[in-house]
Amino acid sequence: MGLQQFEERLGRLMEGTLARPFRKSLQPVDIARKLTREMDLNRRVAARGLLAPNHFAIHVSPADGARFSSFVDALARELVTTAKEHAATESYSFMGNVAVEFFEDLDLKAGNCDVEGTFAEITVHASLLDASGGRHSIGEDPFVIGRLQGCDLVLGDTNVSRRHVTITKIGDRYVATDLQSTNGTLVNGKKITEIALSNNDELTVGSTKLTIEIA
Repeated sequence: MGLQQFEERLGRLMEGTLARPFRKSLQPVDIARKLTREMDLNRRVAARGLLAPNHFAIHVSPADGARFSSFVDALARELVTTAKEHAATESYSFMGNVAVEFFEDLDLKAGNCDVEGTFAEITVHASLLDASGGRHSIGEDPFVIGRLQGCDLVLGDTNVSRRHVTITKIGDRYVATDLQSTNGTLVNGKKITEIALSNNDELTVGSTKLTIEIA
């Protein structure tokens, strides 16, 4: 069921065009199948249950790498989702965030791929960029933006509330929550109460614009 969902999601993402160019070549679902098998073969028993690899190196031939090049980032994201879904089904846990990287291998023939899963303490980091180029790192604790001294980012803007908005790391996501501010918080021009942020989202706090970088 998980691999079928993978195909359906990727097919919608690529507007149904995958079946034709990949009919006789390496299929994305072949990679997903090898990835989940790698998780099963290399799972470990840990104090909190079964631990699965969370970092996957996908090795493909140069020919297949060229075919995937236009949507390799989208494919990697879908493979991450598939790994998480498989872990939920099998009651696996991870020691860090899940990541997928593609590499071209000159020794591989078209249609073949190797998937290598490893255990890595991969963490997501985020920071806020202000208009002057200043960078403000967001750690594990809630990051509060406001006019009050003692906030993690103090803004001398009369349109900003004393405690205006907080950014909290939840798993591998960063969530912005408006703290019932007087003038509200905007993300990409839309007023929010709470929202999961994406890389390069723009926050407007009072008259101040900030950009979040997530890596």
